[in-house]
Amino acid sequence: MQSFAPLRPLAGLALLAALTCTSVIAQDDHDDRDNREIKHVFVIAMENHNWTQPATLAGKIQPIFQNPNAPFINSLVNGTAVAFINGRQVNISRHVSYATSYHNVLATQSGNNPHIHPSEPNYLWAEAGTNFGIANDDDPYKDTPPNAQTTTQHLSGLLQKAGRSWKSYQEDIDLQTVNGKLTNLPLPENQWTVPLVSLSGAFATGSLLNQYNDSLQYNYAVKHNPMAFFADTNGGNNTTTSNPLRFNYAPLQQLQFDLANNRIADYTWITPDQFNEQHSALSAGFAGLTGDSSQIKAGDNALARLVPMIMASKAYQDGGAIILWWDESEDDGETNDNPDDFSHTIPEIVISNLAHSNENGVPYASPVDFTHSSDLRTMQNIFHVKATGGSSPYLGDAANVNDLSDLFEPGVIPSRP
Repeated sequence: MQSFAPLRPLAGLALLAALTCTSVIAQDDHDDRDNREIKHVFVIAMENHNWTQPATLAGKIQPIFQNPNAPFINSLVNGTAVAFINGRQVNISRHVSYATSYHNVLATQSGNNPHIHPSEPNYLWAEAGTNFGIANDDDPYKDTPPNAQTTTQHLSGLLQKAGRSWKSYQEDIDLQTVNGKLTNLPLPENQWTVPLVSLSGAFATGSLLNQYNDSLQYNYAVKHNPMAFFADTNGGNNTTTSNPLRFNYAPLQQLQFDLANNRIADYTWITPDQFNEQHSALSAGFAGLTGDSSQIKAGDNALARLVPMIMASKAYQDGGAIILWWDESEDDGETNDNPDDFSHTIPEIVISNLAHSNENGVPYASPVDFTHSSDLRTMQNIFHVKATGGSSPYLGDAANVNDLSDLFEPGVIPSRP
C-alpha cells in the first residue's frame, strides 16, 4: 500500500491538523455504520482534467486515471491509499467509491449537444442546475448586466433559507499587505470580506511560501467560487467589511483551525488556488515537472494533504462525506477530439464512512451516469431543501438525473428532498 506524506516540506502555516488533531478517526476497517445519516459534506473543487479520454498521456491535457503524476488520487481508487491520521496509519481506500461514467453536463454519446464551458458555467450549474446563459469566466460584477444572479433558487441560498449552514473556503483571499504587496498571511477575521474580485501575482519577497507548493505565487479566481455569484449569498456588490455575508467566506488556512475546533458548516465548499487545483502551472513548475504534468502533480499533492486533514476531524467522523469534484471535460489536443462526447469522463470520488463498501478488495466503481446535476440533486436530498416556484422540488436539471446514491451504502442518501 502507498503511504502519503507531503511531497515537499511544509512551509509557513503548515497543515499540522492532519497529524495533530486530538480526535480519533473512525475504525479503519470501515465497519462503523451505525449512524447512516450524512451530516457534513465537504466538496473539494478541482479543475480542467478528464478522468479518462481517448488519447494517450502524450496529449495536451492528460487524464487523471492511471496517471503517474497523480499517485494519491489513483491510490484512492486502486485500494492502496494509506495516510497517517491522528498518529495512526489509515487505509483511506476503505472509505472510497468513485464514478466511471461522470460526464460534463448535457454531454451525449456523440457530443452533439450544448457546449457548457468554460469553468464558470459549470460552477453556476453546480449551484443551480443551469448556467443562466453565462458562457464566460468573468467576475460576478464585471459585466453589465452582471454575471451575478438575483434568484434565491440555488443550493446555498436554499440552505441559508432553511437555517442550514454553508461556508466557502478559498485559497489566496483575505491576505495581509506589507509595503503594498500581498503576503501569504491571512488578515484577522474581523477584516475578512466577500471575495468578489479575482487576483493573481507573487507575494512579497520574504513572505511565507504557499503551504501546498512552496512557491510565492498566488492565483484566486472567483469563477471557482460558486456561492459568490448569487446576491443572497454574496451580499451584493460589496467588498467591504460591512457586507453581512463575509463570514461565510474564509481563507483556506482557516479550514484547519475550524476542523480542529469542530466549527464546520453542514455544507463546505473548498477551492484551492489555480496552481493547487490543477488549473494552471507554476512559473517554475512543480516537483521537477513543467506544463500539464506539473499541474496534475501539484493538485494531487494538495489533495494528499487536504483529505487526511479533513478525515482527522470530528465533523468527518460524525457523518462526514468528502467529494472530490472536477469542473468540466477537456479537449486533450488530438485531432477532431470532442470533449463533450461520452469517451471523456470527469473524476468524481467519494470518501466517507458511509461510502459504498469496497468490492473484491478495491473501492467500488459505479457505472451509473452522473453529472453536476447529480451532485446537486444529492445535496438537496441530504439536506432536505426544496426548490420553490416551479413544478419540481429540484433545482433546474437536477430534476432529470440520477442522484449519487449508488456511491453510498443503500439507504444513506434520502430518495427525496
